[in-house]
Amino acid sequence: MSSVETDQVAREATGAHPYGRYLEEFEVGAVYKHWPAKTVTEADDHLFCLITMNHHPLHINDVYASGAQQGRNVVVGPYVYSLALGMSVSDISGKAIANLATEGLSHPNPVFHGDTLYAETEVLEVRPSNSKPDRGIVKVHTRVLNQDGVLVAEFKRLVLVPKKPTA
Repeated sequence: MSSVETDQVAREATGAHPYGRYLEEFEVGAVYKHWPAKTVTEADDHLFCLITMNHHPLHINDVYASGAQQGRNVVVGPYVYSLALGMSVSDISGKAIANLATEGLSHPNPVFHGDTLYAETEVLEVRPSNSKPDRGIVKVHTRVLNQDGVLVAEFKRLVLVPKKPTA
């Protein structure tokens, strides 16, 4: 029986799917289209609201929401952000040492139960660390689109990632 391999470098050396990128693997201007997409269900939205104690009736009360601006429940924004961030991990921060900052989070259009969300991330900047030679900082811009191609959320973040290990 083989042992369980938890070291990422050793796991990838077996031919397993790479998870995240090293600093040298990021290129300014590259756009990663994250896979898979996710259809947001009422259960997803309600569970997230319950876990985070966001009981605003716009998210959990059909009668209240029917009288509001959108005429129906709107998916809570922090769930949309969390989902997009999670969708980007295997391409962007799977090898991250830390997520350093998030900036410019916006929700220009609502998300509704049943919408399918797609995310893509553009690399804006790649720079080595000034204080530690084994790592660097990547600045990225993530956009979230619904099934109709409408922008429903976007944000930028700074991610601290390692450089490739030296042999």
